[in-house]
Amino acid sequence: MKKIFLLLALALSVALGPFFGSAAEAAMRVDIMNPGQNIVNLALAAPLKGPQVQATGMGGELQKLVEQNLSFLPFMRLTDPKAVLGGVLLPGYEPPALDFKRFQLAGSDIVVTTFWPDGDSGTRPVQIRAFETNTGGRLFGKEYPKVNSRDLPEVADRFCADLLEALTGNGAFFRSTLAFVKKTGKLSANVWLVKPTGRDLRQITNMPGEAMSPAWSPDGRFVVFTHIDPKSHALGVWDRSTGKVQRIRFPGNVVIGPAFMPDNKVAVALSNGKYPVIFLLNHVFQKERVLEQSNAINVSPTFDSTGTKMAFTSSRLGGPQIFLKDLNSGSISRVSKNGTYNSEANLSPDGTLVVYSRMTDYGHRIFVQDMLTGMERQITFGPGSDEQPSFCADSYFIAFASTRGGGRGIYLTNRHGGDAKQVPTGGGAASFPRWGMPVTQK
Repeated sequence: MKKIFLLLALALSVALGPFFGSAAEAAMRVDIMNPGQNIVNLALAAPLKGPQVQATGMGGELQKLVEQNLSFLPFMRLTDPKAVLGGVLLPGYEPPALDFKRFQLAGSDIVVTTFWPDGDSGTRPVQIRAFETNTGGRLFGKEYPKVNSRDLPEVADRFCADLLEALTGNGAFFRSTLAFVKKTGKLSANVWLVKPTGRDLRQITNMPGEAMSPAWSPDGRFVVFTHIDPKSHALGVWDRSTGKVQRIRFPGNVVIGPAFMPDNKVAVALSNGKYPVIFLLNHVFQKERVLEQSNAINVSPTFDSTGTKMAFTSSRLGGPQIFLKDLNSGSISRVSKNGTYNSEANLSPDGTLVVYSRMTDYGHRIFVQDMLTGMERQITFGPGSDEQPSFCADSYFIAFASTRGGGRGIYLTNRHGGDAKQVPTGGGAASFPRWGMPVTQK
């Protein structure tokens, strides 16, 4: 309950006079959707609890958490404090006490100030502002009330989400929680949750057997997954409101790749004669209607944010390939046009990209197909094998499972590729990452 009250308090961040109003906000934007996005250089001014008096308690800890968070943004570069002539300890936290020139000379595009008006110990409010160094315009300013040391990770996440949204139009990355599977032995794997930065790691199922392919519901209440035990396959359903898990059986013995549609209904491949068929389930997880079937294997549905497009894997041309179905017209087009084995598709929420895994001579690699331009891009290059890609709600970040580090782990990249960053998930093989935004974090 304390966690819920904290999140509600943080959601009620309040304006503090003219410096926090919307009229003066700057309009700096970073285009992350197109290749070659610009790099943003950001400086963190020393946290203050008075003019030129540095906050070293919770102020220093919050600064470290923010730095750790921002290191996950591939387009963000943090300015070395030693590169700022005159130092990062300032006489104030807002103009005219801010010396933007020293940050400009250090190459910074943005400077962030933090002020603890009542000191930085115990339970105190904290004010955070972000300014453009070139114009002095404010990107945003927020106060987070009644913050104590336990709240600092949530404050850091909230600030970084606000900053990311101000720059790119979407702060989903820092508001997201990944569901994934951690394996502990033969036919022993359960569903876990973790922030993409590695915080708030916890196990949510503890069942004999093996969980696979977890998926969040849009409202953040459910995680569904395939569950296999020695006797049967089933649909597992974890209810966040109760913490309980139910196991739902269907005729036959196939339950593959469940996924939610925007209306909180589940699509999943189930047995239906010779080949699996993609069914839509109703809100109590029972069969409602068929979404796709043919004289071939059809599995692993995935949807855009409108629920009108469905990407899936099918063997209708022989080996597994990726297809896209318009659920309004019923028309189907082939997505993957190269390679003999493409699977594990995930459709970006904005409906413009399909990411999938391809078997190559060097192991599995992740590819992205642009549905607007028709261009395909390889975004991972090993070492090891890269599989099970999944788009964040921002249609930019991509999580995937890889053996590049020796054991299997969860890594992050983006729609353009680049260096992958590992998500800390503790010991044990981790796979099947899927993004979600629990409702209290939205």
